[in-house]
Amino acid sequence: MATEDARPWHPVVRARAALDALERLVAGTGTAVLAVAASLWLLGTAVLCVAGVGILLVPATLRLVRTVTDRERTRLEILHPAPVPRKLRAALAQAAVRRELVWLVCHSTFGLLFGLTALTLAVDVMHDASFPLWWWFVSPDAATPAQGFFTAKDWGDAVLVCLFGIATLVISVLVTPLLARWQAWPGRRLLPPGRETDLALRVAELTATRAAALDAHAVELRRIERSLHDGTQNRLVAVNVLLGAAKRALKRDPAATEEILERAQDAAEQALAELRGVVRSILPPVLTERSLPDALTALAADSPVACRIDADLPGRYAVSVQATAYFVVAEALTNIAKHSEATSATVRLRHDRERLHVEITDDGRGGADEDTGSGLTGIRRRVEAHDGTFALASPAGGPTTLAVSLPCGS
Repeated sequence: MATEDARPWHPVVRARAALDALERLVAGTGTAVLAVAASLWLLGTAVLCVAGVGILLVPATLRLVRTVTDRERTRLEILHPAPVPRKLRAALAQAAVRRELVWLVCHSTFGLLFGLTALTLAVDVMHDASFPLWWWFVSPDAATPAQGFFTAKDWGDAVLVCLFGIATLVISVLVTPLLARWQAWPGRRLLPPGRETDLALRVAELTATRAAALDAHAVELRRIERSLHDGTQNRLVAVNVLLGAAKRALKRDPAATEEILERAQDAAEQALAELRGVVRSILPPVLTERSLPDALTALAADSPVACRIDADLPGRYAVSVQATAYFVVAEALTNIAKHSEATSATVRLRHDRERLHVEITDDGRGGADEDTGSGLTGIRRRVEAHDGTFALASPAGGPTTLAVSLPCGS
């Protein structure tokens, strides 16, 4: 089923992208103004250093630059590096400081230019598109389009100005996302932390995911233990009791023995069925016998909510990847059936850049939250234990979209 988000040139999609880009450009213009102020302060410090009296201001100036660049890092969702060393030699030796000085020059010039261009286009659109509503209230000399290249004298000219505004709007929708990317490009190239910060973050992330994997493993063991204790073990105890009763009845009342043995057989069959259920919950045999899309198709067929599987995968994956994806979909469909009041769901699987992407969408009432005990926390832990990513979007009123990405190699 096609959606607006799947058609990048859909007018609504382009309009949303332009508004998002304009929002980023406005925020980027704010940091560009700060960058201009920091650049002027840096220039003044350099002049004082030439005069021999500004060397004491350099550490404070570098910390000021770091403050401005940290604002840009926050805007671009980039990790912050280690603090600027207090000693001048150590500060200038830090690679992040040198890259920040280059970014400061780029963003205070080109970043400000791109931001002002986008804001000018937005103001021109509002001015020209609304021109027929107010042009007769102003003096004849002020009745001009935003560009000011002619004066409107009648309604025909006013409509022409309005058409200019619509044309500017179309140009703005097409150009604004490009301006936002160009404005953010120096920051994304120059402001990310060094490899040592990435390595420390990666170690911390792996430590957390390892702890989550151990927790998930312990929870899984407890679940298996409860299933065996509360189900299979009780059935086997019942079989043992019934066989003892049949042995005693064989001497006293042989006619009652057959009924007791039938009950024992029923209990044994129930124990076997429950044991098979426990085994399937550990690793579904269908994953070894069939592909992941086929296994999910069988799972969707048993779902009480109508579910469609949309899979485009190049082949089979490692058992751990397939099992994780299978259990994510199984738990998600269970949650949809129990909590969402949905009438349909879609499971989409794609392979991109050595990752398996799984997206489950339903048309339910939305409002899903990990803190409500609906099993979403378990899904997140299982995914993160496999070094994957988990994202949930569930606005009130729906729809709910759960997106999971798992590394799967080539």
